[in-house]
Amino acid sequence: MSVKLSILDLVPYHEHRSIGESLKASRSLAQLAEQLGYTRYWVAEHHSIDGISSAATSVVIGYLAEGTNKIRIGSGGIMLPNHAPIVIAEQFGTLESLYPGRIDLGLGRAPGSDRMTMMAMRRGTDLKGGEFDELIEELEFFFAEPEPYQKIKAVPGAGLNIPLYILGSSLYSAHLAAKLGRPYAFAGHFAPQQMIEAFDIYRREFTPSKHLEKPYVMVGVPVVAAETDREAERLATTVYQTFLNLVRGNPRLALPPIDSMEGVWSPMEEMHVRRMLEIFVVGGPERVRAGLDQLIAMTGADELIVSSNFYDDRDRRRSYEIVAQVMNAK
Repeated sequence: MSVKLSILDLVPYHEHRSIGESLKASRSLAQLAEQLGYTRYWVAEHHSIDGISSAATSVVIGYLAEGTNKIRIGSGGIMLPNHAPIVIAEQFGTLESLYPGRIDLGLGRAPGSDRMTMMAMRRGTDLKGGEFDELIEELEFFFAEPEPYQKIKAVPGAGLNIPLYILGSSLYSAHLAAKLGRPYAFAGHFAPQQMIEAFDIYRREFTPSKHLEKPYVMVGVPVVAAETDREAERLATTVYQTFLNLVRGNPRLALPPIDSMEGVWSPMEEMHVRRMLEIFVVGGPERVRAGLDQLIAMTGADELIVSSNFYDDRDRRRSYEIVAQVMNAK
């Protein structure tokens, strides 16, 4: 298969599953993904959000890497303006030293939370992450071979070849990824509106680098797959309810699926949710294959990063099995 398949995981928990249980479930899913032939398994940095337990992203990556053998494990992403670059270099240098050749470092500039939490994390710094390019340059400095008599080093980290990926949901990230000659991952799983324009910019402006000779496009795509279209549509209501609560400004723990969203959302709310989930692929095996093929044709993606939100972990695991089967990931 020419298009690679990967997974983005928020390590979700809800009222009937503890954070500890969710972390173990994600480790088990990473093991399954390895068996199914997925390329990489990424976790995302979010803070102060009920239902998401991947805040200590580097720690989670280590836990997942320890439980697997060959699948790449990484961040989708680390929100670099939340951290001193030397600290990220040390953390990922440690991970690369423990699990050589398997660690990815995807980088974003959003806070991964609301403004109050952002202020708590970015005290005395640029709250908007506007110096993202400079932070990346500093991070690259700490990953490079140290200069003679260099006083500040990332130990571990210095001299390690850890792949960097630029993540984003805007045109800014497309320009930056092209300028740096790095792979580019777009967050189509929640903000697809500028995706095609962003990819056009990235490909048009791409500058070959020592890291990458030609553009490499990665698409975040939400998928709910099940044995039948009808069952997938029922399971997808968990996703719809999650996004509906975001639209209402009232984020909550994941809710169990329901038979229909009719009467749950207003027409205006439905419009907003469906706009955020414009590339959502829902269905049985045939519909999922058709939907993913259409997305690949539309974007020219080199890699799909599948993000699936389910209430029951058994449904989540089965969804990834179906995706792998229909896309010939094995």
